[in-house]
Amino acid sequence: MRDGATLAPQPLSLKRRIWVGVAAAIGLGSLSSLWRWMRESVAENSVLELHSRPRDLANLRFSDSRGSPTDLAAFQGRVVLLNIWATWCPPCREEMPTLDRLQATLGSAGFEVVALSIDQAGMPVVEAFFKRIAVSHLRPYLDTFGDASRLVTTGVPLTLLIDTKGRELGRKLGPAVWDAPEMLALIRSHIPASAAHSDARRVEHAA
Repeated sequence: MRDGATLAPQPLSLKRRIWVGVAAAIGLGSLSSLWRWMRESVAENSVLELHSRPRDLANLRFSDSRGSPTDLAAFQGRVVLLNIWATWCPPCREEMPTLDRLQATLGSAGFEVVALSIDQAGMPVVEAFFKRIAVSHLRPYLDTFGDASRLVTTGVPLTLLIDTKGRELGRKLGPAVWDAPEMLALIRSHIPASAAHSDARRVEHAA
């Protein structure tokens, strides 16, 4: 470096900006303090907050595990639990098995959990994590267009409950136990009865 030269500050990565912003917003001095706070808060704040009325939601674009482009519109007709997460996010990693169990329990023609990663390292990182923790019911999706990253200005995980018309019914910032009885009951109450009956008939026929 030349005498008198100064180094320009390097921009923070997306994940660093998210965590620093959330820590500052709630008055915590470090990322480790933030993580401890979030772990202690899961049991107390595991309820998904519903809006008083459905809200319009932009059609987020992303890619599937084969790299093929898709979007939220492709899921219309089903209730969707959209979980925006990242492998570098400790609370995201901790809640992922509960989302996998939720999909195993309620996944149907009327409902799907969409796990949408904002990992900039790409799908191999996501698939390796799913394999390591034995996720077997979720399909991995990747934020290749940056639409989800622009949505999570306050942090991850961010989870949205979306109705069959693509409207947002409610959301939760932070982790939750997604297969807890009260969460299962809440989500079931939004799945169209016709879809539930169709799945029941399919199971009976298979038996």
